[in-house]
Amino acid sequence: MGTFDLNLARVFVLLYETGSVTATAETLHVTQPTVSYSLGKLRRHFDDELFRRNGRGLTPTAGARRLYLPLQRALAEIDGTVRQGDLFDAGSMSGRFTIALSDLGEATLLPRLVATARERAPGVSFTVRPFDVEDAEGQLRRGDLDAFVATPVITSHLTVRIPLFRERYVLMVAADHPRVRGDAVTPEDLAAEHHATVFGPSGHVTPRALLGAHGLLERVAVDATRFSMLPYLLEQTDLVAIVPEYVGEVFTASHRVRLVRLPFETEPIEIALYARHESSRSPAQRWLVQFMAEVLGEQVSPAQLPPSSRR
Repeated sequence: MGTFDLNLARVFVLLYETGSVTATAETLHVTQPTVSYSLGKLRRHFDDELFRRNGRGLTPTAGARRLYLPLQRALAEIDGTVRQGDLFDAGSMSGRFTIALSDLGEATLLPRLVATARERAPGVSFTVRPFDVEDAEGQLRRGDLDAFVATPVITSHLTVRIPLFRERYVLMVAADHPRVRGDAVTPEDLAAEHHATVFGPSGHVTPRALLGAHGLLERVAVDATRFSMLPYLLEQTDLVAIVPEYVGEVFTASHRVRLVRLPFETEPIEIALYARHESSRSPAQRWLVQFMAEVLGEQVSPAQLPPSSRR
């Protein structure tokens, strides 16, 4: 190890976390041939292939999996020591970040994020992409995204999952619904109504699963692709819909809808922030992840939000 170049360790860790020569080269601001050359040196040094190519990128070998944690921890300690002079000053610097959100996230979380950024980091701007549960991790790995927020639990060694908050489900109905009058419904009430549900790439499948568990899927009258259409639909019809409580509170502030307790307990859902490992983030990305975790991790009633963050 006396002749081992520490830069090779950084190349190895990034290749492991991104599974991509291209993403590694972009993160290190070097050419792809330079990364390939470094990979060759790593293979010779450890006498191991380390990574094999597949249809989606690079897959680590058993030898690479054994090496990853020790090298990743060592780099994290070194980075933590020298990072003092390598920070992103959001108050004076500019930066554009690409994040992915579901349509629920765009309607409820994005206003909070942008309103706070306008106050603390006026030079920061955002490009928002639709969240695709099948490809979000790949987009993060390839460098197409800086972070994304999701409800589904995505388990991978390539990403870090940072829990933000938990919430339960409620029933949302028109404010003047002709039959649902009180603040709760019985199982019989729920079975008597027709429902609106959402099915699409956002990965938010629990409402349909709840209906299926109680034999109510045949009561679905509208199956759409975006949650953000629900308040418009419900305030004009007698349909009902199961939604996350915070989302419902946001919708009640701007639409003629109200929330009703469900007749059964539901498992709380956990909304989480996903990002690359800290050692793979740029200084600006480190600031972004900390900022998003702080702003979105605080449970705030819609009534407490500043006017600039409401629709």
